[in-house]
Amino acid sequence: MADQSAAPVRKPRADAVRNRERVLKAAKIVFSTGGPEASLEAAARRAGVGIGTLYRHFPTREALFEAVYRREVDQLSELAEQLKNDAAPVDALRRWLRSNVEFVATKKGMSAALAIAVQGSSELSVYSFDRLTQAVGALLDRAVAAGEIRSDIGPEDVLRALVGMCYMHDQPGWQKSVLRLLDVFVDGLRVPGKAHRQTTLSSPRTDAAAKAKGSSQRSPGRK
Repeated sequence: MADQSAAPVRKPRADAVRNRERVLKAAKIVFSTGGPEASLEAAARRAGVGIGTLYRHFPTREALFEAVYRREVDQLSELAEQLKNDAAPVDALRRWLRSNVEFVATKKGMSAALAIAVQGSSELSVYSFDRLTQAVGALLDRAVAAGEIRSDIGPEDVLRALVGMCYMHDQPGWQKSVLRLLDVFVDGLRVPGKAHRQTTLSSPRTDAAAKAKGSSQRSPGRK
């Protein structure tokens, strides 16, 4: 008998790809705002698809949560690459960390079911940790090389600090508090001389205070 060639792998239809992406975007919003009780039906409605369409792409609740989680990790990794080219080193690090707050909000909303998914697949934990560590590590290395950030901080330290800030706040509006703390944290990572020079140059109040101090120190008898 003549060998039969393997059947070619069919690419997903364009509308199926679009529907999947719409479901993932909608699910992220629903899970971020609805908490652990957010329903798959709500995600389907927001995406403008039927619940059957959602289940064809994601047969279980955990499968949808895992897909949303992976998508967020991938987007944060891609954002780090973009920021390395488009932003100053410290600004790039700050903007990437601030984007993570939205990611954590999504994780909080699906924490219970996501925990089940992670328990069933340790690969998911390893995948996300590796990608996020590489992303923030690249931004840190760039800032250190520029002499802007102290060199005794590692990517794992930064991620632990970020997680700690996010999960110690559970009240409504917690994101605003965390974003403020992130700014303080990043400023604390800066090389002291660099941080002082930027603050002095960017703050008119600092200049005014310096002038007032200089005036007060002059001898009354000097012209």
